[in-house]
Amino acid sequence: MKNTPHYAPPADAQQRLDIAPVVCYPNDTLPAFDEAFYSNLQQGMTLVDCITIPARDARSFVVPKGHVFRIVSVEGPQVGDLNLWHKDNLNERFFSGKTRALHGTHVSTGDKLWSNLPYLRPMATVIDDTLDWYGWDSFGGSVHDVIGTRCDPYTNEALGQHEYHYCCHSNLTRAMLAHTQLPLDTAEAIVHDVLNVFMCTGFSKDTHQYFMKASPVRPGDHLTLFAEIDLLGALSACPGGDCSSEHSSNTSKCYPLKVEIYQPKPETLKGWSSPRVNGYSRNHGLDHDS
Repeated sequence: MKNTPHYAPPADAQQRLDIAPVVCYPNDTLPAFDEAFYSNLQQGMTLVDCITIPARDARSFVVPKGHVFRIVSVEGPQVGDLNLWHKDNLNERFFSGKTRALHGTHVSTGDKLWSNLPYLRPMATVIDDTLDWYGWDSFGGSVHDVIGTRCDPYTNEALGQHEYHYCCHSNLTRAMLAHTQLPLDTAEAIVHDVLNVFMCTGFSKDTHQYFMKASPVRPGDHLTLFAEIDLLGALSACPGGDCSSEHSSNTSKCYPLKVEIYQPKPETLKGWSSPRVNGYSRNHGLDHDS
């Protein structure tokens, strides 16, 4: 709960409270989602790889630009924590904060996953979502959020909980360690805030705290994305299972996830090109003649 205010409201408090909000980043100048293009490229795709993510663990995978990857629920309700990097430049990675600012707290078909500064370009586009029917529930919850960070052992320790090694942060760290052969500290440092795939979350109406509830995902549900650039991904099958009660423990029922990678027919990509790195000059006001 918020603390009781120490200061009395000013005389014009209600006037200040009643000021209407404005959207920080109106996104109508972004390229429109070409539904026909993304729908067409999904017709006749060829499955080129399939990766199983064990329960309470993570695996990495590579998706070439112009390919499609699909995260699939296969045995039972299970959420997943997704990290993305540029395959050849691990400094460029998914930026959940800017994705949230541009598209909202939860993503679905038509939304893009953006990379961090100074690159800031679309890494992937959500092109199909079998849970798009969920919308928003009466608690203010929705699916596939970019507001949660990832469960991690450091927060557990801060909250006085026991040491646990299979949080999504640790799972993703092990997956990147195995893929890159980097030192442990370096591999851990490149793990970042996630897209919480299939997770149902929101903010409580009274305390405005981040909440989770049982995911509506069922076997066969999937989230499908198009790789706008060459991607390295890592996905953790969260130890919270469907996140209906708790995470970061071995008590929740957990299931594996599957990542399918598809190659579209070349003709369906006609006219498409991978987005360039952000065009800002990176001058930052240092050249006063500009």
